[in-house]
Amino acid sequence: MFSVTLVAAFTLLYLYVWWRVATLPTVARRVPRWLRIGGGVALWAGLSAALILAHDGVGALTGAIEMVGMTGMASLFLIAVPLVVVDIVTGFGLLLRRQAPILRGWALVAGAMLSAVALVQGMRPPVVSDFEVRLTGLPAALDGTVVVAMSDLHLGAQLDADWLAARVAQVDALHPDLVLLLGDLFEGHGRPQDEMLPALRRLSAPLGVWAVTGNHELHGRDDASRRVVDQAGIELLRDRWAEVRPGLVLAGVDGRGHQRPPDQGDDAVRRALAGRPPGATIFLSHSPGGAETAARAGVGLMLSGHTHGGQIWPLDLVVRRAYPLLAGRYPVEGMTIVVCRGTGTWGPRMRLWRPGEILRLVLRSTASAA
Repeated sequence: MFSVTLVAAFTLLYLYVWWRVATLPTVARRVPRWLRIGGGVALWAGLSAALILAHDGVGALTGAIEMVGMTGMASLFLIAVPLVVVDIVTGFGLLLRRQAPILRGWALVAGAMLSAVALVQGMRPPVVSDFEVRLTGLPAALDGTVVVAMSDLHLGAQLDADWLAARVAQVDALHPDLVLLLGDLFEGHGRPQDEMLPALRRLSAPLGVWAVTGNHELHGRDDASRRVVDQAGIELLRDRWAEVRPGLVLAGVDGRGHQRPPDQGDDAVRRALAGRPPGATIFLSHSPGGAETAARAGVGLMLSGHTHGGQIWPLDLVVRRAYPLLAGRYPVEGMTIVVCRGTGTWGPRMRLWRPGEILRLVLRSTASAA
């Protein structure tokens, strides 16, 4: 069903862009009609096949096919955006009749340039975003604790074991006391690959490596994903809490939280926090929903992902309507929440104005400031 929806959306985008490109005077004069139609159909069929064939596979060939299909779809979107703007301004060619073809040509160039920039930004390593958070109840002995968090790695055919090893090296260079994984560790289509295990096992910190699941781990392969996480020695928080040191508690909900109705999601948050010992609490949830419930339960710091910060502009304008806590740091009823833009990418290896990130947080005790 997902592949059908994806190809349907791709086809609509493709038809619009193909129609606008085919009607450019230079193209209409110099490219034979049979070639415009035949080449257009062949390109559509090739990219559609790439989107379908790559969905359930693993390995280098699948990664290459998936990258072609996803990059093609995202590029069509970025080309369509300026073309739509030109069509709105020119009334789809009814206004500014002489200028409209020229403007469409420049829109095509602008879309291609945006696609190139997005591909370069998506292929670059994630940046490190630094935060300092003061937590009530954190013992003075834990002042200065360094927490490193990653979300939305989407490990799979495109983001492979080599890419993961590079991220582990980035994390190690930050000398964390505590490493947290905020869900969507795996892409969720295809089998979680055992070759990820050596790199995952190299993730280490004095206070441990902890994780919550995201929605992608639950796409029918929950057991397989959990097996890889368990074998890597990563502690999974599923609607529960754990005291990593006296005075510092971790709690987390699993990836079903963002699929539950609001009342059930709030119940999961309360259940994960119930009965915990006194001290500072860091709450992990793949989705930034439920922040108010966590704040009212006395959480000092909440860490989330899922939004990707919109990943590709201008999609962030749409994503923000569903997730007002889109990316970065926000105060919520006395609690601090930091939403990660995602360390990896979903779908295309592309980002526009929203670079991937790894969070580095330094915890500060209110007791040490007194």
